[in-house]
Amino acid sequence: MFDLLKTRIRQGHRTSAFPRGPIKLPTRFRGRPTLDPSRCVPDCSACADACPTRAIAENPLRIDLGACLFCTLCQEACPEGAILYTPDHRLAARSRADLVVRGTEKKLATVLGSELRKLLGRSLRLRQVSAGGCNGCEAELVATGNVIFDLGRFGIQFVASPRHADGVLITGPVTTNMEFALRETYAAIPTPKIVIAVGACAISGGPFAGADASHGGVPSDLPVDLFIPGCPPHPVTILDGLLRLLGRLEAD
Repeated sequence: MFDLLKTRIRQGHRTSAFPRGPIKLPTRFRGRPTLDPSRCVPDCSACADACPTRAIAENPLRIDLGACLFCTLCQEACPEGAILYTPDHRLAARSRADLVVRGTEKKLATVLGSELRKLLGRSLRLRQVSAGGCNGCEAELVATGNVIFDLGRFGIQFVASPRHADGVLITGPVTTNMEFALRETYAAIPTPKIVIAVGACAISGGPFAGADASHGGVPSDLPVDLFIPGCPPHPVTILDGLLRLLGRLEAD
């Protein structure tokens, strides 16, 4: 018992200071890209050719974060350095169109409407559905609940039953075998409810887009309230998106 107490004292306070303090991210972290179309060479398509998910378009140069795997192959392929991945963890958006990056502009997630926020209060209960994912995004969601990130301190929790949920959080490309389960879960959540798509697979199908068993992400008839891109997104990126949705972070 005493050894356990000594260990806890030696470890000290382990929870991240986010969102009030600086965020320590690994050096290999790849966040929001910035684009400089003025550097592009005419008729050069090296970046688009290198992208495994066709997330890059030209004329004008733009990147769809909803399909981006953050592999940086485009950055490595560009001979003029027109694409640069930064350590900016703020990636979530409220609309699919806002995930398309042009230049250095940012369109970050905005807060829910006042009526729904009033109903939710300062808490959020989510039922998570892994709709055919590789478990990458799922592992990062588990990490949001550890002592470092501690999702629960913000009043956000994952629940076992959709009947107890305020919304559904979806990962994976929504395979044929999982579509029915997803729709049944969505239907079981009391109205009004929110839908959150996490990861490239849930947003666009990711690397599985176009596959016979993949539906290319969340079905279009399920209204998505928050898109959190990444492959997989970092826990801080997930927290940032959720807190912006709830109005717990100032717009910046």
